[in-house]
Formats: sequence, structure tokens, C-alpha cells
Amino acid sequence: MTLREIAGVTGARLADVRDPEAPVTAPSAVDSREVAPGGLFAATAGARVDGHDYAERAVAAGAVAVLASRPVGVPALVVEDVQVALGLLARHVLGRIGPVVIGLTGSVGKTTTKDLLAQVLERHGATVATDRSFNNELGLPLTVLRADAATRYLVLEMGAGRKGDLTYLTGLAPPRVGLVLNVGSAHVERMGGGLADVAQAKGELVEALPPDGIAVLNADDPYVAAMEGRTRAGVVWYGRSARASVRAEGVRLDDRARAAFELVTPSGRAAIGLGLMGEHQVGNALAAAAVASALGLDVTDIAGGLNAARRRSGGRLEIAERPDGVTVVNDAYNANPESMRAGLRAVRALAGGRRTVAVLGAMGQQAEASRARHAEIGALVAELGFGVLIAVGEGDPRALADAARAAGQGVAVHTVADVAGAIGLAGALLEPGDVVFVKASSEIGLSACARALSGAS
Repeated sequence: MTLREIAGVTGARLADVRDPEAPVTAPSAVDSREVAPGGLFAATAGARVDGHDYAERAVAAGAVAVLASRPVGVPALVVEDVQVALGLLARHVLGRIGPVVIGLTGSVGKTTTKDLLAQVLERHGATVATDRSFNNELGLPLTVLRADAATRYLVLEMGAGRKGDLTYLTGLAPPRVGLVLNVGSAHVERMGGGLADVAQAKGELVEALPPDGIAVLNADDPYVAAMEGRTRAGVVWYGRSARASVRAEGVRLDDRARAAFELVTPSGRAAIGLGLMGEHQVGNALAAAAVASALGLDVTDIAGGLNAARRRSGGRLEIAERPDGVTVVNDAYNANPESMRAGLRAVRALAGGRRTVAVLGAMGQQAEASRARHAEIGALVAELGFGVLIAVGEGDPRALADAARAAGQGVAVHTVADVAGAIGLAGALLEPGDVVFVKASSEIGLSACARALSGAS
């Protein structure tokens, strides 16, 4: 599209533009370091930096123009609200290229499932999927603007921090297929405080589906199953239960805690051996398989994609092996009770007879039940037989530590004030052959601890 055409779509005023017919031929970016020659730089104001300050740098790197809320001294499309304008542009482009749009949401597992699904679909047709966890009002338009006329499948991870978020995102990119993984306590504080509130927000995805669309629902989650009544679309069920048309049978773990099972679909059966750690990955794989099956892929094609799939996004059960035999499992991208439990069980299965060390920080946005939920995790650490627990931070992490001590299972419990303390103490306590698990909500910054312990920083 030319700058003049983009201005028409977004209602922008051209400023410092010498050639209104200059074409934008590459994806858009909100980080000046990620600008592609021929692309558009969207100058957004964040908590720490203002993209307008990087406008000249972006144009020097090859951006045709800057989408901005004020003139910036270089070619710019000036709009009232950059985020809104980016969404309008994405919606317009999507209408021109017409891929199959697949929206997926859930409290846990979104990014891993998105990565698995992309690796299945891209064997069947040109596929564009959400990068990293760009699943919000900025990230989703950026993903759409990476697609082109050759794109067959557009896989969009859709995050919901509060009610109304998915209504907004599905308005920008109306899905034909909607996948809901689960309803858990992530963001529960901002949604009203209860799981029913989370379910109400997540269900906005299936409400947006057209009558000829497909809702892919988790038959094992009662909150998700109840969404059947909120959609006009046809429903495909997945899970472990007999109700599911896409399900797993004979699930088992190998010595690296990777799941194997028999995949059952309407088109037949196939053996699956996942390259990802943890039994909880079975649910993610089934979700991807159910979407692919609903889109007409044969079980053989689906199995080929799942068996070849590998982890694409960092900070999620990311394994690093040290020369002294210590295994560091970095799961510090984010945390809620569901993902914390899944990670602890996966690490325990991976360790076998080796000593396990848990370095855990706070799980954010848990509303009034936060202290109790942290205590439940502490009790689980002890129940699973972890040898050492290092609780990082004040407040809720102390409740986690207290519960682990009270369980009386022999876990050695330590508390530290911050990430630096965790790095120092864990480094001193680790012994050759240990398996160490690092997890907390992203704002705690425990990923730095995982990197330090693995020798990556």
C-alpha cells in the first residue's frame, strides 16, 4: 500500500512526506531495532520509552514512514491514536488478503499451542503465527501485517487481561476458527476475582465466530465446555474424555519427561512422540491437532507436524545443561497456579532420582486468594519431594515457603529478598547433577536467575 492509501484507511495526516505514493512493502514494527527496510514504524509511548524519540533511527534503518501521534521530523502518518490506527490498518489488510484466521485463547498454554499449531499447519500451507507472545492490541495487528496474499493460515494468539479484550481483538481480526484451551486464575484479579469471570472473558472468542465457523473446545474443562452455548459455530471437542473426537490414549513419559501417546481423530489414529517436556503438553498437542483436523488435515499430516515440532518460544520449560551435570529449567516467562503446578510436576518427572531445587517467586494477579494459592504451591513442592526451595521476595512467596516447611516432607526451605539473592544462594547450594526449576511472574525478573545459573549471563 502507498502512504496515501494508508492515510486513507487510518485517517492520518501526512507530515514531512515528499512522496505520498511511496509504497510500504514490509511488515510494521514498534521496536526501531526490528524495522525492516520498506516497512512502517509505529511510534507508541510505553511506560519507559516513547517510540517517537526513535523515529529518525527507524527511518534511517529503512522505514518508509512513521505512524505517529505528532510530527517527528521525518516522513510520518500523523493520527490521533497510534494503536487504533494500527488496528484499522490490520483490519483493512486482512480484508484484502483473506487467509483462514484462527484465534486461540486460554489461561495457560497459549504460546506453546500456537507454536505447535503453526508447525503442523505450515507443512500444509503458508502460515503466519503470532511472534513470541505478541497477543494484545498492539501485537495482534503486527502479526496480521506480517501476512500477505500467499498466506493460507493466520494463527493469532489472543490474550485477555480483562473483559472486553477479546471482543476488541476479534473485531480487528474476525476468526473463522476459535480455540479455547482452559480457564484458570491468570488475570483473575482484573476480571472480577473468580473463575466464572475469567470464563466470561475467554468466551468472547467463541461469541465472535460466524455460523459457518468452528469452535474448538476443551472437553475436560467444565468452564470451557459450557461455552458451547455461547457460540453460533459448530463445535469440535478435544481432550482425554470419551466425549472428545480428538483425544489421547495410552499417555506415557520417557526419561526426558516427554510425552508419547496415540492420537485419535475422526480421520484415524497415529503415534505421537512430543519433543516438549511435561505431561501437560499432551493437552496443548491435542488442541493443535483438533484445529488441524477441523481444517481438514489428515491424521498422518497432523502427526508428522507434532512429532517434528520443537519449542519456539523462550522462557517456557527451556532446558540448559551445565558441564557439571546441573540441569536448569527456565520457566520464568510468567506464572499462575496452573502453570506452576504443571512445571513442578514436569521437573519432578525429568529429574528421576536426581535432587531437585525450586527457585520460585510470586504469581501476580491472584486477587484475594493470592496468599492461599501461593501456600498451595509450597505444599506441592514438599509433596513432590523437592530437595530445596528458594522463595524469592516478600509477601506471598513467604507464604509459599511457610507452607513447604509446614508440610514436613524434608524440603530445605530458604527465603531471599530479591533476584540477586536468589542467584547468589542458588549458585552456592547447587551440586553436580541437580535439576533446578526457576519460575515466577515475568515482572519478578527471575529469568535473569535462570540465565545466570545456566551460565548464559
